[in-house]
Amino acid sequence: MVDHAHLEPLKKIRQIVRFAQKHSSSIERQCGVNGAQLWLMAELSDTPYLRVGDLTSRMAVHQSTVSNLVDGLLQKGLIAKVPNQKDRRVTLLVLTPAGNRLLRKAPKPTRGILPHALTSMDAEALTALNQSLQALIDAVKGIEEGLGLQPLPFNISAK
Repeated sequence: MVDHAHLEPLKKIRQIVRFAQKHSSSIERQCGVNGAQLWLMAELSDTPYLRVGDLTSRMAVHQSTVSNLVDGLLQKGLIAKVPNQKDRRVTLLVLTPAGNRLLRKAPKPTRGILPHALTSMDAEALTALNQSLQALIDAVKGIEEGLGLQPLPFNISAK
């Protein structure tokens, strides 16, 4: 008899990813922005006048990802670029009134269900999860470390 115990974690990973995809699709239908854009807006709501580099740290994504998110939000008029008063070479980002209105009406958690769930876990469970996920990454040969700085592909249709 074949042991299929290895399939249980796979099912759980699929559940988590699909749930996150459905949540992001729901946000996009309701708000017209994706989950990562909403998270960026939440960061600007909490701390206005951030640089792109500040957002990369806060969201744990690559700078080019943040730049793409920013471009989309600028085009929609939900955020604006403003010059830094101390150093005019530095551009800061801030929510526009339209961005503030959208964020107030947006479904919660605005930073996404996975970041929210991770912040609600106790330190011991979070450490154990991190170690288990690292063991899984180590078992996947040739995985690129930079993939951790890219958001999940939420453009996949969630059914």
